[in-house]
Amino acid sequence: MTSVTAVLKLAGVMGLIVWVILVQTPILWFTRGPKSYFFTRLYHIWSCKVMGLDYEVIGKPATGQQTLYVCNHMSYLDISIIGCIIQQASFIAKKDVSTMPIYGYLSRMQQTAYISRDRKDAAREKNALENMVAEGKSLILFPEGTSTDGSEVLPFKSSLFGIVLKEQVKGNMLVQPLTISLLEADGKSPADQDVRELYAWSRDMTIELTAHIWRLCKADGAKLRVEFHAPLNPADFKDRKELAKAAQEKTAAALWLPEKQSAGGVDSNSKAA
Repeated sequence: MTSVTAVLKLAGVMGLIVWVILVQTPILWFTRGPKSYFFTRLYHIWSCKVMGLDYEVIGKPATGQQTLYVCNHMSYLDISIIGCIIQQASFIAKKDVSTMPIYGYLSRMQQTAYISRDRKDAAREKNALENMVAEGKSLILFPEGTSTDGSEVLPFKSSLFGIVLKEQVKGNMLVQPLTISLLEADGKSPADQDVRELYAWSRDMTIELTAHIWRLCKADGAKLRVEFHAPLNPADFKDRKELAKAAQEKTAAALWLPEKQSAGGVDSNSKAA
């Protein structure tokens, strides 16, 4: 695609950002309940359309009960993909996100819960997270603790799984693993690392965020698959480490990789949404 098309995409996304800030800010003055997620979800849906991000869904997000959704992580773009599908939930993110230009403000519009490695902040943020759980909010967590290029699912860090095992929560909050896989980018197979990195923005990449956004805007979008797995009941596990391991195994087993298909493997995920 041309630079002109890329500029138009960026202009479209910036327009959506201004719109959601103007609409969502006063909404959050009055309510932080289920209805407060309506406009942020619209933002995710429209921004994905503008950026050419398409997705197919297998399974369904758990509804009707408070849930901790846990997912592998490839890119900052995962947030909008998942935000399109899960209607009423807040993300859990590192505190660094809150200071990022534009994305920091957008994360607050989504009522993101921040976590920090700084001991000075840890107790306050832990209390804020527990308050969100006590209020009945569902949460979305990327428990790898970092992003990858989408070719693997790293072991899940178990620390935040402890929130669903507290006595006042246990039995009332499910854990639902989901897997996000890159099927193609710019109309090409992600078997090529350069193609994969049009969407993925991982810990091993040196490209800056603004440059990565520009590259994607010049490309012909991307297509992803999001698969929701059967929810896990935390009461069935002896501790958070066992629960995190079970969630990671479900997530990793469903990861779609082009090399598996080219090797003659059967795509167990090729079923109707």
